[in-house]
Amino acid sequence: MALSDRGLFRTKSVEQSIQDTDEPDSKLRKDLTSVDLTVFGVAVVVGAGIFTLTARTAGNLAGPAVSLAFVFAAVACGLAALCYAEFASTLPVAGSAYTFSYATFGEIVAWIIGWDLVLEFALGTSVVAKGWSQYLGVVMGGHQPIWHIGSIKFDWGAVLLIAILTVLLAAGTKLSSRVSAVAVAIKLAIIALVLVVGLKYFKVDNLKPFIPESVPGTDDGTGKLHQTLFSLVTGSGHSTFGWYGLLAAASIVFFAFIGFDVVATAAEETKDPQRNVPRGILGSLAIVTVLYVAVSLVLTGMVSYKDLQGEDATLATAFAINGVTWAKNVISIGALAGLTTVVMVLFLGQTRVLFAMARDGLMPRKLAHTGSKGTPVRITVIVGFICALLAGFVEFGTLEEMVNIGTLFAFVLVSVGVLVLRRTRPDLKRGFRVPLVPFVPILAVLACAWLMFNLSVETWLRFIIWMALGMVVYFAYGRRHSLLGRAEEPTDAAAATNAAKPTNAAKPTNSE
Repeated sequence: MALSDRGLFRTKSVEQSIQDTDEPDSKLRKDLTSVDLTVFGVAVVVGAGIFTLTARTAGNLAGPAVSLAFVFAAVACGLAALCYAEFASTLPVAGSAYTFSYATFGEIVAWIIGWDLVLEFALGTSVVAKGWSQYLGVVMGGHQPIWHIGSIKFDWGAVLLIAILTVLLAAGTKLSSRVSAVAVAIKLAIIALVLVVGLKYFKVDNLKPFIPESVPGTDDGTGKLHQTLFSLVTGSGHSTFGWYGLLAAASIVFFAFIGFDVVATAAEETKDPQRNVPRGILGSLAIVTVLYVAVSLVLTGMVSYKDLQGEDATLATAFAINGVTWAKNVISIGALAGLTTVVMVLFLGQTRVLFAMARDGLMPRKLAHTGSKGTPVRITVIVGFICALLAGFVEFGTLEEMVNIGTLFAFVLVSVGVLVLRRTRPDLKRGFRVPLVPFVPILAVLACAWLMFNLSVETWLRFIIWMALGMVVYFAYGRRHSLLGRAEEPTDAAAATNAAKPTNAAKPTNSE
């Protein structure tokens, strides 16, 4: 068979993927229910978006229309979520989009998406950990948990959080779920308080104009890099507010929804995954969409969006403007609880993707070992160390957009993968089926591609560089150590030997 069939694009069958989950040395424990998965979904999604992103996006990009930006982003996520639900119910194996791609597109695409997810989860974990540290500083009376070592800043608050979560995740997934449930209850209670108190200061006039008039951006010499790819192509320039600002805002607040796909990475650790994983994915997404839209409407109704301009605006800013000073500390406590669970579940997703890649030999196989608790302890410790370094020493700035483009790329591949697997393996048992195929997957691809198109040129360039680096790593290590590739080697050798042998027609006969 040609290299393109058996080399770069060799696929791992669904049956083989499921069979690998029973290997004693790399077996994950099945402890999770649909409630646990829904908690994980809400835990990871409700946090950064409500407490840090909503106010900033309203003030700098979309105005009161930030609620509409959340709706646009939710539609794209909802379409992709349906595709994730079908895949996860068909192939309940750790690795999420990586595993799905291995079964449909082949090894090279699986590697690309796995490398992409590594970026998504590592940056997401580190970025949100730094956000958690900032709120810790608020609770500590304005004393930021940062040490200055010469000219270097060390964020010990973010490192402390990641260290604690490393121990917690290594101890067991069920324990992590229980901690998440407590934290989710705290932040939902605080969000309910925010909505009730905020409505007392709600003024309809603050929502006018709902979509503010477009404002040209200033060119600081890097304008072409900072503007969205869409505005560059259409020639609109770098602008804020208006429809361009709203579309850019939808791509930014998409960051707030990142994480529901992590539910799919826990499929292998779920009881009755064919039923429970789709419930966890779709249920958590429905809950958080309602919360985001409600909070963004109340926030922009409390104050003018112009009062939220700047990089330091948060949900607490609107309450401080209205003289509700006590709300700042309450919201900060809710943010600490909320962001703790966001970091935890993103961290979990990172370890499970690397675990799946290691089990397939694309990463060192020793990393796929599970301890007595049924968790990949080695990977958890390594990921914790790397994320702690990133969160402790790196100032991310616009790097958080890299998480968005990585996630959207994964969504596109999963959506296309549903169509491919429906055609190539119609016989598979599917616990959940995407309705209106092929229209829903196609719409999911278009919606996610549209959001990607509205990310900055700078983000696209960084993404391309990261992918190029991934290809170097694959050809230097992954392709040569792939278990699927090694399994084919004897067959390839035998084929070469047979080809070298003379045919029967060429063999001498006894009569000769």
